[in-house]
Order: sequence, then structure tokens, then C-alpha cells
Amino acid sequence: MTKTIKYVGLDVHKNSINIAIADEGRNGDVRYYGKIDNMNTQLDKVIRKIISTRAEVRCVYEAGPCGYDIYRHLSRKNIDCMVVAPALIPRKSADRIKNDRRDAVTLAKLHRSGELTPVYVPSEDEEALRDMSRCREDAQKALRVAKQQLNAFLLRLGKVYSGRTKWSKAHFNWLSEITMPHRSQQLVLQEYIDTVNECAQRVDRITRQLVEASKACKLAEQVKFLQSLRGISQILAIIITAELGDLKRFKHPSLLMAYLGLVPSEHSSGDKIRKGGITKTGNGHVRCALVEAAQAYRLPARKSRPILKRQEDLPDNIKKISWKAQLRLCGRFQRLLGRGKKPNIVITAIARELAGFAWAIAQEVPQAA
Repeated sequence: MTKTIKYVGLDVHKNSINIAIADEGRNGDVRYYGKIDNMNTQLDKVIRKIISTRAEVRCVYEAGPCGYDIYRHLSRKNIDCMVVAPALIPRKSADRIKNDRRDAVTLAKLHRSGELTPVYVPSEDEEALRDMSRCREDAQKALRVAKQQLNAFLLRLGKVYSGRTKWSKAHFNWLSEITMPHRSQQLVLQEYIDTVNECAQRVDRITRQLVEASKACKLAEQVKFLQSLRGISQILAIIITAELGDLKRFKHPSLLMAYLGLVPSEHSSGDKIRKGGITKTGNGHVRCALVEAAQAYRLPARKSRPILKRQEDLPDNIKKISWKAQLRLCGRFQRLLGRGKKPNIVITAIARELAGFAWAIAQEVPQAA
């Protein structure tokens, strides 16, 4: 007796899961199963009940704040499961009613028809490295806010630093010599200074741990190779790898550029072709990192000492790609500025092409054993 296929749509929330089941076939029955607690044991009971009818189960749910725990749990039990991108789920413009029951039924129907787009599910090691990378990003934001609060407090009281560079040793010496007119304000100043120091130490501590963790991951070679590119330091290479995983999973560099939201948006109809700003879809962490790296190409192409040091022990083909990237991107940067393009537009265009060169370098990374 051949097995039938049951398409199971899961609308996952923090405390509950709504389940819908679609039978195979274009006109197969679609029914709402019910609502259970968000517990793997209860989900297992439902799956076992469906399997007992001699059916093959194929589950699907939307990517969201609940992460990939359900996907990994079902995969360990050899049950087919797919996590889909919420923004790419087809929706009818006239459908103005949305609830958990309908969402589960819609997922089951679309999964049966093959209209859903899966997202890349990282391994547990890759997700751990990504979490540490984002923790460092949060620590940097906290440091930036702490510095802004200290600057605003001093400006409000007429204390302005006359030196050239803030947050240097000379600046902190100047801060330690400030005398406030009131005792309470002196305490506030010291608290702000201590907060800045604590946040800076936290960033340094997390950065060291992030570098050590990257050396032990499976994609350590990709991190090393990406550093051959100008503007991509060790930390930026780690961020790219932690967020995207193996760049070889993109079959073409244009797919990587589109995934990062670095391609122009378009609204064309008939003879009218209208292109707007970049789409800004996909992974914003890597997009910001590449935009930061692209600013290094405003200067003439040259092999500086830091680049040569990062390229030590790398294959010659990687060095050739890196130099080719410099020649093209540095020249393109100046040509676009000469044509009157705004600096932000130029930097974004360079970041888009830099993503393509990063993809090309990743193709040369030896396959991990």
C-alpha cells in the first residue's frame, strides 16, 4: 500500500501552535486540525497520529522569533520540515481577514502547491557564531549611546573638548580633570565615564571571544580568504560568514546581491521603466558591513601593509581576485563621483560589486573535510 502525503501547516507562536492539514492532490481536502501548546511532546503526538494513517508528513512554518527549534526537532526524527520566508508568502490583496487558523490553512495549501520559498537554516554552530556576532553589535550600540549621553551632559553644562580626537587618552585625561559646580553633577559625570569604560571593555571582551570562536568553526577558511579583500577586516569577514554561512550556497553573485537588498527596486509598466533605491530586503547586518567596507575604495588602489599581512599564506588566485577587485572598484568609485553621483549612491554601488567579489573568493575556498 502506497503512502499518501499530508502537508501540515504550523502557525507557530510563543505559547501555541495552530495546525492545518492538506491532503495531496490539487483538489485534496484542507482542514483545520486544532490548536496545541508550543511543546515538542504535543507536536510529536500530532505527527504520530498523522503517520499512523500511513501518511508521509511534510511540515512547514514561518521563520520568526521562535527560531529553528521545531525544524531541528522534526529533522532529528527524519520528518520533512521547511521554514519559509514570511515576506515571500503569496497573499491576496482582497483578503482582509487574518487569524491564526487561516494562516495555518494557507501554509498547508501553499506548501502543497509548491509556492513557498524556504529560508536557509544555519547549523547550530553557525547560529552560535551569529548570536555572538550580534551580541557584539548590541554592545557597540550600547557604547555609542553611552558616549552620546556623556557628550550631551557635558555640552549642556558648557564643557567642550578643544582637542582633535575624542575618546583618546588625552580626552579621558581631560574628562578626569573636569570639576563640576555641584556635587551631584560630579557624581553624574563619573557615572557616565564609568559607563563608557565598562561598555568599551565589554566590546573588547566579546570581540576577543568572537575571534576565537571563528577559528574553531567549519568556515574558518572562508573567514581567512575574505580578509584578502580591501576593506574587509577580520571582524567584517566573521560577520559576513556568521550571517550568511557558506557563500557557495548562492549559485550566482546576483542572487547574493539580491539577498542582501543591494539591487535597485523597480516599478515599470509598459514603455515606462522606473528604477528606485535599493530594495533593502534580506540581511541588513551584512549589508551595513559591506557598505562600511566599500568606503575603503575611495582611495587609489594599492597593496598596503595590512592587506599584505592578511594575504600571507593565501593562494595566488585569491590574491589576483583581491587585486582585480581593487583595480575595478577604486576606478569605478572615482568615475561615478566624476559623473556627479551622490557619495551614498556610489558607496552602495561599490558595496554591491564587493559582494560579488566576496562570492568569487568563496568559490575558491577548499571543501571542508
